[in-house]
Formats: sequence, C-alpha cells, structure tokens
Amino acid sequence: MRTAVLAPSVLAVLAVAGGALAQAPRPEPTPVSPVTVMPPTLPPKVTATWPAAGETIAPGILVLKVGFDQKMTPGAWNYAAGSSGEKPECVRAPRLLNDGRTFVLLCSTKPGKSYAVTFNGVREGGFANEAENPALTAELAFTTSKDPSVYTLKSAMKAAGLKDDEAPIQEAPKLVATTP
Repeated sequence: MRTAVLAPSVLAVLAVAGGALAQAPRPEPTPVSPVTVMPPTLPPKVTATWPAAGETIAPGILVLKVGFDQKMTPGAWNYAAGSSGEKPECVRAPRLLNDGRTFVLLCSTKPGKSYAVTFNGVREGGFANEAENPALTAELAFTTSKDPSVYTLKSAMKAAGLKDDEAPIQEAPKLVATTP
C-alpha cells in the first residue's frame, strides 16, 4: 500500500483554508414555503352515483352520492339542474368523504317526479382533482316513486350505502372559550 506524502507548503494551505472554512459564519437558512408540483392529469370523471342513472327511488330525504375516479379537491364543486328533470332541493355544499373521491349531498325529493342533476355544467370552479384539473361534465337523471317517503337521515344514508361517519353534514367543532 502506498501513502501520499504532501509537501509542507500544501499542508499549510490546507490547514489555513480548512481553518478559514471552519471559522466562516454560516449563512442563515432562507425559509421556503412548501410547493407541491402535480404531474399532468386526465380530467376526473364520474364513476358511480346514488341513485344510479335512470333508477326510481322512494321520495323524501335523499343523500345524493357521486364518486370520481381520482382524489378530488374538497372545496371545488358545481352542481345544477340537468336538462331532463328538476333539480332536487339540496343544501348548498356537498361533503367530500375520507376516501377523497366521493361527495355526498343532503337533498329532498317529492313523490312521482323526474329529477336531473348536472355535475360541472360550468367546469370553471367546479369539481376538480387534487391537481385542480376540472372534472368532465356529467348528468344524473332519476325518478321518485309514489311509495312512502324516507323521513330520516339514517334511512337515507342506509339507502345510499353510507356508514355512520359518512353523513352529508358535519357539526362544526365546538369552540372552547379561553380567558386571558
């Protein structure tokens, strides 16, 4: 094995440079806000609904459910009356479930009516995936029977195949008062 022998002048330069580097003040780190870069995506599309397209359901309380093929942005949505029926009476905003792909919306329907809902009739500001790519426009049309109405949220959730923790509305967290 060979060992390198350095000239004393080289050793002196290394010692001075090393000492200078060790003693030089380090610059302070610059905070950088996190940036998420999303790869290009295809527009999300509706893969499932409750009720299913063309289905006849009992009137009354309805938990309208729409599932997409991609994870979605919680605050981005757009639904309106479709071309082949009335829009059910619904609360303003749907809830995105924990799977990140399924929205639920609390609505009410009347007996013997035809309903139609368009999702993303206006794509700008509507349902969008995590990369903010708007979903394709889709329409859901269904009818209600003259059967007895669904009168409880629990029954409507069961019909939609939802679990107890998948309610279309959530209570706001309770505020805790603090004293100064």
